[in-house]
Amino acid sequence: MGKLEAMYKLYPDIKPYARHRLAVEPPHELYIEECGNPDGLPVVFVHGGPGAGCEPYHRRFFDPNDYRIVLFDQRGCGRSTPHAELKGNTTQALVADMEVIRQKLGIERWVVFGGSWGSTLGLVYAETHPERVLGLILRGVFLCRPHEIRWFYQEGASRIFPDYWEDYLRVIPEVERPDMVRAYYQRLTGEDELARMAAAKAWSIWEGRAATLQPNKNVIDHFANPSTALSLARIECHYFINDSFLEPNQILRDAHRLADIHGVIVHGRYDVVCPVENAWELSRAWPQSELRIIADAGHSAAEPGTTDALIKATMTMASRLR
Repeated sequence: MGKLEAMYKLYPDIKPYARHRLAVEPPHELYIEECGNPDGLPVVFVHGGPGAGCEPYHRRFFDPNDYRIVLFDQRGCGRSTPHAELKGNTTQALVADMEVIRQKLGIERWVVFGGSWGSTLGLVYAETHPERVLGLILRGVFLCRPHEIRWFYQEGASRIFPDYWEDYLRVIPEVERPDMVRAYYQRLTGEDELARMAAAKAWSIWEGRAATLQPNKNVIDHFANPSTALSLARIECHYFINDSFLEPNQILRDAHRLADIHGVIVHGRYDVVCPVENAWELSRAWPQSELRIIADAGHSAAEPGTTDALIKATMTMASRLR
């Protein structure tokens, strides 16, 4: 028998060498940090949600000797301000913010690395500015089509996690349940602070519980954190009730714009949040991509097989572009 191949784990913890505050369209101010090698291959980490913000472990998917790692909290979340702000918070605004960040940091072209909503925003950015993208590394592909939203927030995933679903349903009266996103939106944007927070935690914990193949307390605790829950739930709901500010099937329709970009798609076989069908369809529309389906993973980047595949992808990308 051959030797089992060792699985890659996250690189050691690192601290940023630079932090920035960047005022964009009022009232928004973005938090940005740079880590790793200032002369390395530029990569921008695009976090999920929308509204989740960056976490310290997000710096650790990249060899700090090879990469100049740029992380930023998107409008209204993480350390960006104002917190959970919906005004001026659209997909197009976030794409424009990425260009402002790139220019501010003096970067000509960069690798784009994003998971879940980060894959959505990364793809829209790459389709809008293909000449600025050296490569794409995507995880847990989310194309933000109406049937994907219905699957996770209305009916579908509910059949796989009926026990967790019951807690998600509980905050909405039965008469309003035929349109759960709208019912949540009314509470998340309403004046009743207690109802707003109860809805935010129920929405966010539902996502955290469904994100991993095996229950992961750290993931659930992150989603249950009141600050994360409020920005995640409010901003996600705001996007989803507005069709994520995308035209019908926009990402697959415009996939031809990725023709000169090499990419790696990593997706868990048992991803209940964003089913693997999304990654399959993207890979068919984008022949320059490599699809890696992880046999024993769900949606989260923190699952061992997914972490391993993402780190292999960043290593390969660095050697390819060196």
